[in-house]
Amino acid sequence: MILAIPSPLGVALGIATAAAYGFAAAAGARLSRQTTQWALGIAWLLHAAVLGHGLIGGDPRFGFAPALSVTAWLVLTVYAVESRLYPQLKARRALAWLGAAAVLLALLFPGTPLHVSASPWLPLHLALGIASYGLFGAAVVHAWLITRAEKQIRLASADAQAGVPLLTLERLTFRFVTAGFVLLSATLLAGLLFSEQLYGAAGRAWKWDHKTIFSVLAWLSFAVLLTGRARFGWRGRTARRVLYAGAALLLLAYVGSRFVLEVVLTRLPA
Repeated sequence: MILAIPSPLGVALGIATAAAYGFAAAAGARLSRQTTQWALGIAWLLHAAVLGHGLIGGDPRFGFAPALSVTAWLVLTVYAVESRLYPQLKARRALAWLGAAAVLLALLFPGTPLHVSASPWLPLHLALGIASYGLFGAAVVHAWLITRAEKQIRLASADAQAGVPLLTLERLTFRFVTAGFVLLSATLLAGLLFSEQLYGAAGRAWKWDHKTIFSVLAWLSFAVLLTGRARFGWRGRTARRVLYAGAALLLLAYVGSRFVLEVVLTRLPA
């Protein structure tokens, strides 16, 4: 995702955001639900300010940590909307810790400059890819909620009766997978058809590098998952395992490749 090197204001906003997320996570068990929501909402707004400042505060950059930061913010946005419709959702503390870690990581690794000759359409292309990350991230969170609910049911926990019904969680999970699959398909199609135009003089024609291979493998995994769901009624552990596999491949596609380029290779001796 496109972000600038953190300025002093950006660093201050990032630290304040991480602190707000950390407070919401650490104190969530001792505060009322409404107070925790307010704390998480303030952290979410600060996170949005960090991202907004990055977009307008300097030269455009992108990298694995900013991508994770935007993904975490998108997942939290989905949760904020869903918690209004399904107050029984209980993932506030886990998502707060995720937000804090993502913001701090983006401060440490702000990414690399975007090529000056790249097309002005490249930000939209990257935004589509990151949006698909966010939707698949939301699907993974819902799959984790299903796993936790099933465990509570086996243990005859009282919390299992107060949560969102399993069928509702499952239906929401596949809605996010479907939406993410559509955006991922659009991202790959744009890269296939318009790669040279998107990257301009950078000469980034479609090629089978690690990012492309992992992206296509992730797309195939999600296609298999949706086909299995439609034709064979896949659900439960089988569906979740394919979802986790596809999400892991997608994470390796961009975040993994950028991490190697930005962190591992730059620290190797010349």
